[in-house]
Amino acid sequence: MINDLARAARAALPALAAAPTAQKARAVRTAAAAIRARGTELLAANAADVAAAVGLSAALVDRLALDGLRVEGIAAGLDTVAGLPDPVGEVIARWQRPNGLQFSRVRVPLGVIGIIYESRPGVTADAAALCLMAGNACLLRGGSEAARSNALLLDCMAAGLRDAGLPAAAVQMVPAGDRALVGQMLAAHGLIDVIIPRGGKGLVARVQADARVPVLAHLDGINHVYVDASADPDAAVAVVVNSKLRRTAVCGSMETLLIDAAAPAALKQQLVAALLDGTCEVRGDAAVQALDARVVPAVAQDWDTEYLDAIASVAEVAGVDGAIAHIAAHGSQHTECVMAQDEAVAERFLARVDAAIVLHNASTQFADGGEFGFGAEIGIATGRLHARGPVALEGLTIFKTLVRGTGQVRA
Repeated sequence: MINDLARAARAALPALAAAPTAQKARAVRTAAAAIRARGTELLAANAADVAAAVGLSAALVDRLALDGLRVEGIAAGLDTVAGLPDPVGEVIARWQRPNGLQFSRVRVPLGVIGIIYESRPGVTADAAALCLMAGNACLLRGGSEAARSNALLLDCMAAGLRDAGLPAAAVQMVPAGDRALVGQMLAAHGLIDVIIPRGGKGLVARVQADARVPVLAHLDGINHVYVDASADPDAAVAVVVNSKLRRTAVCGSMETLLIDAAAPAALKQQLVAALLDGTCEVRGDAAVQALDARVVPAVAQDWDTEYLDAIASVAEVAGVDGAIAHIAAHGSQHTECVMAQDEAVAERFLARVDAAIVLHNASTQFADGGEFGFGAEIGIATGRLHARGPVALEGLTIFKTLVRGTGQVRA
């Protein structure tokens, strides 16, 4: 089945790669309009998915559930994607050699992209729209827990393709019930060009371990906020609370708070109390336990845990260098933040922390393609391939080099 779907997707590639921006944008905008028009139907399908989601963790249920605001967010994200500059055909660089050869490096689609994801139905629309606008075909394999929601969103995307006169095979859904199909996707070298997993650690680890196709992914979101002694107290408290508690189940949520040992005692106590008062469990080292009797002792495993829940580990560190060292030892190269008014401290952190996203005086919850102005994202990449951070249109292209000559031969 996977080979047949992938071959159909490859057959659609020439039409997609050659499609003008306006045609691709029409497909995506029509899909957005269909999502809005069928919003009530989508909410009913999603409610059925949530009702059947027995045994799922609270984090996965949060990712699965839709409401009116989230449905509008999906549609608005598609409209934004449709209005972004088209990367396909963009000339990245031009140069000429002394022998007269003229070189140009041009963006082209990646090809057939397989997306394997869990729970979050919005990925169906986001991934399809981003792949389409970047001239790619995609095979979507969502989780069975979101089957009803995903099917309806796929119908909306299909309506957009039909309206724009683009091949139906540009966006296809892999049945969710058969786990063997995931293995077939991972083994489809030569038919699928890139696999992008979005989901829990178990899913991503399996994909990275078993794939014979290049993988663009992140495994964990063990994200830190470091509060320097120079931080503005009010801003630090607000950012820490938002980073952890706005939505605990997203991959951009703060998992560990690092506090400068030289920070005022009042600020330290305020930071810890704000989390505790927000119904967040705090697991701290000895210095943090001394700040508030409600803090429970942290164990070694806490510094390497992505909770995706209202739990935070908190440690005191020896200034910015102590924070950088802690992050190097325990971070997952996803998203890191420094709260500091001292520009030298901030610049040292920004330059030396190795992560896909590094923020200064802003919540880690901004680790999202929509917040970057990309409309949507297909995932956060933390590896060292061609794309890193929120993967959107440019991240779904590669380049080729065109060489124009006048008959030159090489000596």
